[in-house]
Amino acid sequence: MPEEEKLVNYYSCSYWKGKVPRQGWMYLSINHLCFSSFLMGREAKLVIRWVDITQLEKNATLLLPDGIKVSTRSSEHFFSVFLNISETFKLMEQLANIAMRQLLDNEGFEQDRSLPKLKKKSPKKVSALKRDLDARAKSERYRALFRLPKDEKLDGHTDCTLWTPFNKMHILGQMFVSTNYICFTSKEENLCSLIIPLREVTIVEKADSCSVLPSPLSISTRNRMTFLFANLKDRDFLVQRISDFLQQTTSRIYSDREFSGSCNSSDDEVYSRPSSLVSSSPQRSTSSDADGERTFNLNGNSVPTATQTLMTMYRRRSPEEFNPKLAKEFLKEQAWKIHFAEYGQGICMYRTEKTRELVLKGIPESMRGELWLLLSGAINEKATHPGYYEDLVEKSMGKYNLATEEIERDLHRSLPEHPAFQNEMGIAALRRVLTAYAFRNPNIGYCQAMNIVTSVLLLYAKEEEAFWLLVALCERMLPDYYNTRVVGALVDQGVFEELARDYVPQLYDCMQDLGVISTISLSWFLTLFLSVMPFESAVVVVDCFFYEGIKVIFQLALAVLDANVDKLLNCKDDGEAMTVLGRYLDSVTNKDSTLPPIPHLHSLLSDDVGPYPAVDIFRLIGTSYEKFGTIRADLIEQMRFKQRLKVIQTLEDTTKRNVVRTIVTETSFTIDELEELYALFKAEHLTSCYWGGSSNALDRHDPSLPYLEQYRIDFEQFKGMFVLLFPWACGTHSDVLASRLFQLLDENGDSLINFREFVSGLSAACHGDLTEKLKLLYKMHVLPEPSSDQDEPDSAFEATQYFFEDITPECTHVVGLDSRSKQSAEDGFVTVSLKQDKGKRANSQENRNYLKLWTAENKSKSKNAKDLPKLNQGQFIELCKTMYNMFSEDPNEQELYHATAAVTSLLLEIGEVGKFFITQPAKEDGVTGPPCSQALPGMLFPKKGPSQPYTVESAEPLPAGLAADSEEHSLGGQMEDIKLEDSSPRDNGACSSMLISDDDTKDDSSMSSYSVLSAGSHEEDKLHCEDIGEDTVLVRSSQGTAALPRSSSLDRDWAITFEQFLASLLTEPALVRYFDKPVCMMARVTSAKNIRMMGKPLTSASDYEISALSG
Repeated sequence: MPEEEKLVNYYSCSYWKGKVPRQGWMYLSINHLCFSSFLMGREAKLVIRWVDITQLEKNATLLLPDGIKVSTRSSEHFFSVFLNISETFKLMEQLANIAMRQLLDNEGFEQDRSLPKLKKKSPKKVSALKRDLDARAKSERYRALFRLPKDEKLDGHTDCTLWTPFNKMHILGQMFVSTNYICFTSKEENLCSLIIPLREVTIVEKADSCSVLPSPLSISTRNRMTFLFANLKDRDFLVQRISDFLQQTTSRIYSDREFSGSCNSSDDEVYSRPSSLVSSSPQRSTSSDADGERTFNLNGNSVPTATQTLMTMYRRRSPEEFNPKLAKEFLKEQAWKIHFAEYGQGICMYRTEKTRELVLKGIPESMRGELWLLLSGAINEKATHPGYYEDLVEKSMGKYNLATEEIERDLHRSLPEHPAFQNEMGIAALRRVLTAYAFRNPNIGYCQAMNIVTSVLLLYAKEEEAFWLLVALCERMLPDYYNTRVVGALVDQGVFEELARDYVPQLYDCMQDLGVISTISLSWFLTLFLSVMPFESAVVVVDCFFYEGIKVIFQLALAVLDANVDKLLNCKDDGEAMTVLGRYLDSVTNKDSTLPPIPHLHSLLSDDVGPYPAVDIFRLIGTSYEKFGTIRADLIEQMRFKQRLKVIQTLEDTTKRNVVRTIVTETSFTIDELEELYALFKAEHLTSCYWGGSSNALDRHDPSLPYLEQYRIDFEQFKGMFVLLFPWACGTHSDVLASRLFQLLDENGDSLINFREFVSGLSAACHGDLTEKLKLLYKMHVLPEPSSDQDEPDSAFEATQYFFEDITPECTHVVGLDSRSKQSAEDGFVTVSLKQDKGKRANSQENRNYLKLWTAENKSKSKNAKDLPKLNQGQFIELCKTMYNMFSEDPNEQELYHATAAVTSLLLEIGEVGKFFITQPAKEDGVTGPPCSQALPGMLFPKKGPSQPYTVESAEPLPAGLAADSEEHSLGGQMEDIKLEDSSPRDNGACSSMLISDDDTKDDSSMSSYSVLSAGSHEEDKLHCEDIGEDTVLVRSSQGTAALPRSSSLDRDWAITFEQFLASLLTEPALVRYFDKPVCMMARVTSAKNIRMMGKPLTSASDYEISALSG
């Protein structure tokens, strides 16, 4: 394991291989589950990535009473004989959850550095990561229990008693203290709970102790409520911690109030104004009154100015018909007022069994919005983020993306039967809330069903309140429901199937055969029954949901199935079963509703003529509590974990199958090979999530893209896979070759390649025919030189700016070479300064022509070899280097070297002969030295005949890095400006600096680009073959010993085509056999798995090995 992989904890246990247990140690790290055993001189190791686990469960059998079963896609592993199986299993669950979150969001684990250090007297040494994970688990349970914001961290908890004035009793329970809240819950479930935000606290003091109240603590709030805790074990330390948190909270809150005031200042005047349960502080009173006179602005793009709910503005009542219902509604309001007077008001009220009874009876319409805020905890986020929603709306105005397009499409589908959404006023409010949330949380953006839920929230809550309710719903109460893959809903669908099997066993088998459970549960859960029940009944379900959470949705769904058992058992297909359930839900009524009945869309579209017996919503909810009330929230969370592993791994398998099915016809790989390659490719992506990389993992994963483009890898990751999988990766030249191939495959130039691009290159190199392989090799060297700086792999694409840069249509001047050019010339590169002028259009056009030609050739299936650009001398040298290094580990190494040398010699001669076809016509005409303007077209456009006119459209590229013919000519003296349209002759120095061949520059004293070893040659003119490789073989030609020229003596006129390269290579059977040799990809994939550490490439196979367990 690398240093970045941190151990969390280790446990003694036994691993069962067959019927024989092996005693050893289980090591749990952030990314891996490992087991090691060394008994009687035999070592066994096991390494499993958490992201590969499909099932994790405790097994209690006769043979393994305390066993843990770990399942992956391909195997099952059993562990037993734990000293503390509960602690071990909880930690394994937590680590597996983190891994599933990585698969879902691609977020790596970051350790919390803010945890306090352990005291020196701590009896047991626990790793910092273990403490961090324990603290996270406790904080998650704490936030879920009290509906607190997702960034709240638990500081500690202690046993205590709470004096409850409503029944004059001391209730035993636990106090929880965090950065911004003090909470209490009784030992007896649902007896009493309390949430005290520190922003509401005014006084914390130690009261006098007595026999009845030992170690009491008094906490007073701004709404003049006092809470008395007692039996505190370490009261002094607790008071000090609360005081510290209070000091931080007070300074932050008062700085906000200077501008936005307090949101909860006078809860004792809750119903002095029926429009709001939460009144504002005096600082905002004037502005609030002014705003209260304003209604919704009809401009859909304006900042929200509403202070009324849509239900208030669109209240439809018939006073004569609904008087009894109005009286009942009035009685509900009075019951809640009495409850507030007895148990307190606002966020700090005592929450008891009486509170739940009132919620189950239905919340009055006038109080529904404010109570939703209190019960869901959304009021806390609203109070601590004043002005946040308005700023978000302003920033999102006028912005358009995929989410806003989907929002616009669904706006008119949101409760179209309600008059509030039949005009622009309600539609504009809904648009603002949904768009603001899409910009707040781009990972979710917008998902179908959010519009239905949000429209109901807007009916009963003000616009900003509806926004914070939506935040609570999407991010805390229904986690992962509203994303592109609705993972949360699929997880709860699996939980519902398990609950149906346990609670409605007689119906489970029938429903599974019909496939109804998976169909109904998505629509029921995603919209909280709002899309399947009449509106006035569904809002009662929402009331219960904000108080009880997802538990009540499961109970209600089971109650609906239980009420229709007999009819469902007689159904013959899923359509008939859906009809039965649909008619039943349409008949659910709310007799207490003061609203006129709004026909449900499903009932409007139904062809049923016979009336269905009415079902009272309150009786249905009561039945659900009676029969299925034993379902606990912690049980649901355990079942969710089990289903989450299954759902996410199923989605990953589906994604893999879709990718393979899409790409299998484009490559020569089999389905099995593509699946294995996809697994390795994705492992590279996960590696960066584990241990970091040269680019951000979040930037390389975009779930909105097609499957083939979701995961992308950068150059460093590609280089590791290149060494493991590509057949040409040999020797020290592998990194350069990998850089060339990466540059070729990266078509859009974002320094990332997706799976389709990766497989296309690998398929051509492994399974292509001889021509395809050589064409790939040729194209890799036609591209500009890759960057030599290996520390910055992303800069490799910068070299392609020669082809891709958008140059203004003016002429380019070569104005000279400075001292830096002299240094770079030693490496074969010359820096050319560019100066803008009217003649720059030529080079710009030839760059564009090259780009157009190269891109079209790269994308076309019927590639024409004649369209490939010519290979100049510098590129040819790099190609030869590649071929020499490619054979360094081949059994027929020497034979291949000799064959390569022969091909090299032949191609050098072909290139030299090609030069004469360019310049010979000028000599035949008796011209002693052609002017630059005449020779330049012949150099740039070798395909044109000598009499053909110069045309800009036929231009070919002139690589700036190869602009020197010889050290003497390219670096000697200052170069003069040469304009393409200037036909006047220049002096010989200018022509030689531009590498134009004439009689003066082709004398015996000048260095030819094709070096010849002769007895009279000078030492500096001799062959320099160290640029090629250690095993360069010299082949004697008719003119002497032909060899590759030095990089500093490159001939600009020299070039070869792909046809010449192919034809020359075909003359050597050894090279033909090498490139025709088949490649077994499965063997390479298996080898890659054995020499990589769970996705992290290693230098050699000996660095790491996953040993097979031997019994």
